[in-house]
Amino acid sequence: QVQLVESGGGLVQAGGSLRLSCAASGSSFSINVMGWYRQAPGKQRELVATITSGGSTNYADSVKGRFTISRDNAKNTVWLQMNSLKPEETTVYYCNADVLRFFSRKQYWGQGTQVTVSS
Repeated sequence: QVQLVESGGGLVQAGGSLRLSCAASGSSFSINVMGWYRQAPGKQRELVATITSGGSTNYADSVKGRFTISRDNAKNTVWLQMNSLKPEETTVYYCNADVLRFFSRKQYWGQGTQVTVSS
């Protein structure tokens, strides 16, 4: 089994910054893509940013230039640096990992971390 543990959410004023962290733990696994998603109440979960094991990144248009995703493969950890946050980005952020374990591929999700941006 693989577990994803997130941290770093909280309350920040509009225009402020937060840094989210997500660490994967378990045994005998490798991770291809890691990413961050967010889901507002009553809405579908949406992609924020992803990063491959090789360092290729992908961002939602709405966060380009403000958010930066990074990763440490050795530590199985991914970060999301969020700058110039907007009140409408208040929601729960989820970490995701595309895990290969014992020749089986599976998606794992973290428990979610709340980000609140006050106006």
